Amino acid sequence: MLTRRIIPCLDIRGDRVVKGVKFQNLRDAGDPLERARAYMDAGADELCFLDVTASLEDRPLLLELLQRLSRVLFIPFSVGGGVRSVDDARDLLRSGADKVGVNTAAVSRPDLLNELARAFGNQCVVLSIDTRRDGDEWYVTTHGGRELTNRTARAWATEAVERGAGEILLNCIDTDGVRGGFELSLTDEIAALVPVPVIASGGAGSPQHFVDLFTKTGAQAGLAASIFHDGSTTPNDIKRALQSAGVEVRL
Repeated sequence: MLTRRIIPCLDIRGDRVVKGVKFQNLRDAGDPLERARAYMDAGADELCFLDVTASLEDRPLLLELLQRLSRVLFIPFSVGGGVRSVDDARDLLRSGADKVGVNTAAVSRPDLLNELARAFGNQCVVLSIDTRRDGDEWYVTTHGGRELTNRTARAWATEAVERGAGEILLNCIDTDGVRGGFELSLTDEIAALVPVPVIASGGAGSPQHFVDLFTKTGAQAGLAASIFHDGSTTPNDIKRALQSAGVEVRL
């Protein structure tokens, strides 16, 4: 039985953690180092850092912050936002990241996925898909959810894995920050479609939502932000609920 992973996400703007609803109205949520260390101590399996305005502002990631984070973290962490080239990814990995996340640049130039996989291995490449429902279909967005493309989430996930993505981070914008639960139907479809782990993101509001995620879909990991930032629950709280439901976790 696969061990499911609980991954707190820290959206970074400047040198602060921020959180919004459906990628809008970002509010301050604390110091990245303090948050990261607290989540690690509270049972997080991994951490995910997303520089939420790097692509929009066309600037590089905050390497100094990553170097400070790498000195206090003893669990894997991925970093995304503004990665446009192999050199960008190399800088992140040298600064301490275990994996790099790509989104906007990969949609604009899909060969980037092939290049990253050849340079660092598939296990280092996380494709972040920010998807929004339009009618009956889920479409890929870029630039922090601001620009809607004509690519469907299913088609893009399939192509990305063929090009070398080793994980899919599926962000459902419609449920982001709402705390009504993960988008289970799309998550299960994507997980059944690709032969790599799918990380579900967007909508977690309680430990039960993680139980639903792992008992009703093939997702390998669940990512959340708001419920951890406001202190309403911890990764270990979620793991205890999962264990009670018969879901394999690492305690």
